[in-house]
Order: sequence, then C-alpha cells, then structure tokens
Amino acid sequence: MKTELQKMLDGELYEAWDQELTQMRAKARELLGRYNQLIAAPQEEKTNVLKELLGSCSGIDIQPPFYCDYGSNIYAGKNFFMNFNCVILDCARVTIGDNVQCGPYVQIYTAYHPLIAAERIKGPELASPITIGDNVWIGGGAIICPGVTIGENSTIGAGSVVTRDIPANVFAAGNPCRVIRQL
Repeated sequence: MKTELQKMLDGELYEAWDQELTQMRAKARELLGRYNQLIAAPQEEKTNVLKELLGSCSGIDIQPPFYCDYGSNIYAGKNFFMNFNCVILDCARVTIGDNVQCGPYVQIYTAYHPLIAAERIKGPELASPITIGDNVWIGGGAIICPGVTIGENSTIGAGSVVTRDIPANVFAAGNPCRVIRQL
C-alpha cells in the first residue's frame, strides 16, 4: 500500500495531515525560519541553508522571505534567482532550469483540491508537477498553476496567471496567460 507521500508525488489524492508529511513540512518551516533571518548574511551562508532545504540547487540566489511546503521537491538549476516574497507549494516536483529569474511575489503552486465540493470537503488534496525551462524570466506577481510547463527562453509578463503550458521562445502574459508574440 502506498504512503501518503508516494500518493502525493504520484499525483493521486492524498491526506496532507499524514504524520510523515506533517513532519516534513515542520522540518521545512524550521529551515525557512533560519533562512528568512539571513537577509543580510553572506550569500554562502544562505546557500548552505538552501542546499539543506531544497531537493537540489547550484548557484542559487533566493531573496528572503521565501516560503515553500517541503523544499525537498524543488530542483533548481544553475544561476537561479528569485526575488522577495516568493512562494513555491512543492507538493509535487518543481523543476527549474538554468538561468531562471523570478520577480518578487512569484507564486508557483503544484497543490490543488478536487473541483467537486463533496470530494473537496472530505479533505484529500492533489498535486501536479511544474517544469520551468532554461533561461525563463517570470515577472513579478505571476502565478504558475499546477501541471504547467514553461518552455525555455520564454518570458512571462508580470501579474500573469499561467494555467496552461507555454511554449519555448515566446512572450506570454495576461489572465489567463497567453502567447503574445514569438521571441
């Protein structure tokens, strides 16, 4: 029988208040608490905490405060920059390519709930992975919804709500986010 963690990572309904998941979130909160106090600390000190928190990272710069659910499901490539007040709900894998930049208040949500109220009120949640390709810029205040893939070299306009996949080499913006032009 699958654990709730396995169900969560496999995109199946899972109980978020499972003991293992609760402990994992508590560990992430402890690390985030430490990290968010390091606002004026040397980058090396901040990177050491991020390496303990995230699934993988290399050459990363996330400006505090930063928030996530687990951290361990975030896999960031080289030269990743994320500005102030960003949130990653990483109940599923979040894969971030090399040279990705995010403005302030960017929100990346893998978690979601059943649409049917009778199912939703029972409590189980769902999650769907997000992939952000190399060399992507995500403007401030953008929201990336569950299951989305953003192709390499694309730019997402500030304030956009990305509900569907965005191809490579485009500028996309709006709510819902749509391709504006090829780059």
